[in-house]
Amino acid sequence: METHWRSVVKGISWRAVGTLDTTLLVFIFSGELLLAASVGLTELVTKIFLYWVHERVWQKIHWGRIYPTTSSP
Repeated sequence: METHWRSVVKGISWRAVGTLDTTLLVFIFSGELLLAASVGLTELVTKIFLYWVHERVWQKIHWGRIYPTTSSP
């Protein structure tokens, strides 16, 4: 299980990479730096939030998890 803060930090680090990619692609296709920065910033904020929600929902789903077993000596 992860803390909320760990999920947030993971989301931020991944989104930094994704946002740079999106910003670069928008700039390459449009040639407009302001448009690229606007799309990148919007994408950064929305996708961090969506990632956090996604992670928290999956924390509640037990399917596919392996739990440690306790054995008594």
